[in-house]
Amino acid sequence: MDDERPDVLTIGRLARRTGLSVRTLRFWSDEGAVPPVARSASGYRLYDAGSVARVELVRTLRELGLGLDEVCRVLSGRTTVAEVADAHVAALDAQIRSLKVSRAVLSTVVTRGSTAEETALMNRLARLSAAERKQVIDEFKEEVFGGLDVEPRLRDRVRAITIELPDDPTPDQVDAWIELAELVGDPGFRARLRSWMELNTPAPGQGPPPGASIWWARQVVQTVADVRGRGAAPDGPAAAALLSGLFGDADRVAVLRSLEAGIEAGAERYRRLVARVRGQYASPDASEELEWLARALRAADPA
Repeated sequence: MDDERPDVLTIGRLARRTGLSVRTLRFWSDEGAVPPVARSASGYRLYDAGSVARVELVRTLRELGLGLDEVCRVLSGRTTVAEVADAHVAALDAQIRSLKVSRAVLSTVVTRGSTAEETALMNRLARLSAAERKQVIDEFKEEVFGGLDVEPRLRDRVRAITIELPDDPTPDQVDAWIELAELVGDPGFRARLRSWMELNTPAPGQGPPPGASIWWARQVVQTVADVRGRGAAPDGPAAAALLSGLFGDADRVAVLRSLEAGIEAGAERYRRLVARVRGQYASPDASEELEWLARALRAADPA
């Protein structure tokens, strides 16, 4: 009989040669991936040495994630392994990005101890499309910066501000985006930041308002940090000398008003979140230095 010849394999012998189950081989055969080379007189499927090599190729392609229909297309010559692999690379990249987002959301849930409702919101924010994220930021910019009486050049710079999450974000960037999206969606935060911007944005033909340099020049924060590091109290002589050096004869009431507005708005938190979303270095949190400076300004003008 043909199935007794050493060069012909029954499906059982093929299974033993390849280490696969008869059931799997029969399924692959039925789908056309490993067709029999002949049939015995009794109608049983017969295979040969080439079938063994074909089984190994099918197994390799299946382990790489190809569907059986794609395997059949490759084996029939209707497509190439390279073409199918390219499509799978793209699919795997998308899956990896999705898994990174899921990991970031779950990590944030663990850190915050979030409720089910908060988890659902964070997941929705994290999975917004690029166009939807842009819309969130554009609406925020319009409410906070729109209509300010400023020089055209500054207005153009404000409009050009972008806060974009990259296509392949790190978990920290996703976490920062979730927090930022929640923050900019808060009407109270928008109103406070708008008030702060109105105090710190120069009107056409005028210089920066008193106190604006606190937020735009990091050396102010570093100077305060140096004085604090020496143990100076906000109501002491070292603080008074620092205020003179920083603000000279500027209207300190206006400086304090600007500083308090920024602290109340959460401008420092917003600045750091934007840097994290962009994947940029975020300078250390200056909240304590700004609070110390506000106490020093109040002490200098108790009224």
